Amino acid sequence: MKKLVLLALVMFVWTGILLTGANSEAENIILMTAGDSNMLAFQQNLLAPQFTEKNPDIRVIPVHTGPGNAGSQLIYEKLHAESQSNKDTWDVDIAIVHQIFMKWAMDEDLLLPFTNDIATQQYVTSPFAKNSLGVNIEGYAIPMFHSQTAIAYNPEYVKDPPKTFEELVAWVKNNPGKFGYNGVKGGASGVSFVVGWVYWKTGRYEKLAITGPIEQSEIDSWEGAFKDLEDFNQYVTYTAGNVGTLDALNRGEIWMGPVWVDMFFTFMKEGKMNPATRMILPEPGMPGQPMYYVIPKKTAHPDIAKKYIEFATTPEVQGKEIVERFNWYPGIDGSYLEGMVSDEVYKRIYSDVTPEDLQKKGLAFPLADYHTAILESYEKWVKK
Repeated sequence: MKKLVLLALVMFVWTGILLTGANSEAENIILMTAGDSNMLAFQQNLLAPQFTEKNPDIRVIPVHTGPGNAGSQLIYEKLHAESQSNKDTWDVDIAIVHQIFMKWAMDEDLLLPFTNDIATQQYVTSPFAKNSLGVNIEGYAIPMFHSQTAIAYNPEYVKDPPKTFEELVAWVKNNPGKFGYNGVKGGASGVSFVVGWVYWKTGRYEKLAITGPIEQSEIDSWEGAFKDLEDFNQYVTYTAGNVGTLDALNRGEIWMGPVWVDMFFTFMKEGKMNPATRMILPEPGMPGQPMYYVIPKKTAHPDIAKKYIEFATTPEVQGKEIVERFNWYPGIDGSYLEGMVSDEVYKRIYSDVTPEDLQKKGLAFPLADYHTAILESYEKWVKK
């Protein structure tokens, strides 16, 4: 019932915008975005006006459905309802969604294949554009940006940062209390580290994150990996969450810990982080996640929707807005941004974690059932 109420509220807001704010002489397209409020601000205050300036006869009307998977679920519920209505065209023209949405939408044939019709597809090399949590999405989505985790460290104390999880274990035992993370509560940077640990210990990244199948025997086999993590945790400092890890690094309470790269750079930009702090992505890698642009199957404006997404994924927009303004990694291959961002920004973003690192070691989060099982296994086998 709560979801239905929220969906009704979203559509009420959308209807109100159409009735009161739309230019009757323009072609109006509806863009629904999940994610935090900065996602709405990006579309509403920056990208949509820029697009309309280039295309005065088109008005893009963004609608925000809220953060996290719940925001994407509202978009799914809207498209699902449209698919049951037997209407010739649907209300929503473009959506920005999380990975979990792709499974729901692909299972019900709710999306239009479009990526081969836009010129910027040539810039996309990420495996996330082909596979999302084990679902083949090739042709149906293009990443808006990529959010990645990595290990941040203070080079004043960490002269030779560990390049693998194995080296990290040795370093932590030699420097007790100087590695910090939040476990699996309070922020996904800690969850990402634990997931990376499981990938390393099991050596079964492909099965856990891409192919499946979901097997209880697989989950039961993780006990040794989590007992090793329990031993590792004797030498770490627990932080209060994503921000807590960054704050502890800045204060010098810890010398190393997992962080979201965009949050790391935002702290740098705002003067909240020691500017000497660096990052590394250890072998075999750590997970990150994209947000996707998708087009509903029965949009009334398929050509305009494609044109908008093509505009949003040009090297110019990706460089200036995604990288420089919001500190995200681009949805397109970072090698195409040279010349589109200043040398200073390009070096800042890619000096530690390179585009090659992202292709090789920027991993996906596990399939949904395995993701849940990892969190439950941590609580079951890792004593605090």
